[in-house]
Amino acid sequence: MHATALAQIDQLQHDLHALQAQRLSPHAFSAAARAHAALLAALPPRYGEVLLGLLDRLEAGALFTEESCSFSHQGLADSLQLWLDKARAAISG
Repeated sequence: MHATALAQIDQLQHDLHALQAQRLSPHAFSAAARAHAALLAALPPRYGEVLLGLLDRLEAGALFTEESCSFSHQGLADSLQLWLDKARAAISG
């Protein structure tokens, strides 16, 4: 499970870079992230709650084509990166 979870973190990191480079749509990123069951199972439940909240914001924010006062694509990408860093540390622990 540990190795699978780390592999899924690596894949999610790759997908986040593709999202930031606009090679992956927000909805495709979200669907891929939600499919990483081994990763979510290896983490405390709070991690899943936070990730799902971020993914919900990502999907809702896909309606905005630019930064706005109420939504920041970069801020959300930064939050996803922070989540990935913390998830990797928790699993590698």
